[in-house]
Amino acid sequence: MVDAVSSVGQTATQTGTKRLAESFDTFLNLLTTQLKNQDPLSPLDSNQFTQQLVQMTGVEQQLYGNQLMEKLVANTGSGISTAVALIGKDVKAGTADNVIKDGKASWSYNLNRAADDLKLEVVDSKGRTVYSEAPADMKAGDHAFNWNGKDASGKQLDDGGPYTLKVTAKDSAGTGVISKVNIQGVVTGVEQVDGKTLITINGAKIPWETVTSINEVAATTAANKNDNTIPDIEAAA
Repeated sequence: MVDAVSSVGQTATQTGTKRLAESFDTFLNLLTTQLKNQDPLSPLDSNQFTQQLVQMTGVEQQLYGNQLMEKLVANTGSGISTAVALIGKDVKAGTADNVIKDGKASWSYNLNRAADDLKLEVVDSKGRTVYSEAPADMKAGDHAFNWNGKDASGKQLDDGGPYTLKVTAKDSAGTGVISKVNIQGVVTGVEQVDGKTLITINGAKIPWETVTSINEVAATTAANKNDNTIPDIEAAA
């Protein structure tokens, strides 16, 4: 309902802004023409033009105010208030994007059936494969993939990213096996970027709507946090 109201409001404001711009251009053209052709012995009353400019400025400010209200409504409807409640929770998100943090990154992936050929590739933001391997375990079900952050030559890559895990699985007939990739960890932050609500998991910023499960942080994890250490969270299904 909020999205529908926001959408209608945005359309009305956008239309109003466009019409105001067109009216202002027309007004300036008319003003310029009148000034060029006015009678020097009977000049036009400048007070009328000033009053019209003030009125147009007032309409413009009102439209800007409407735009600000629409952004506030969009923030509420896009889930930022809900996402804030995830801070401190252990969540699993359906995304293949992650970052290197403390020299490593972890994912989990699920194969809907057994595969005879399986390849995992870590791809950087430019689409280049920086690391790949062929796991021996190709059974159906959930699997964990823990990457040490080193490229194919053994060079340790800097913390950051994003890096994407690409899973290619096929059966004995060469038919593709369906796979799903997830990341898991404790949510440490929430922010809005270009109208999208993002949550931070292990340093990676991902859309909050990709979250598929939420759990309370284990007592041992909480204790470690009190010791100012960051626990390792195994990527599990």
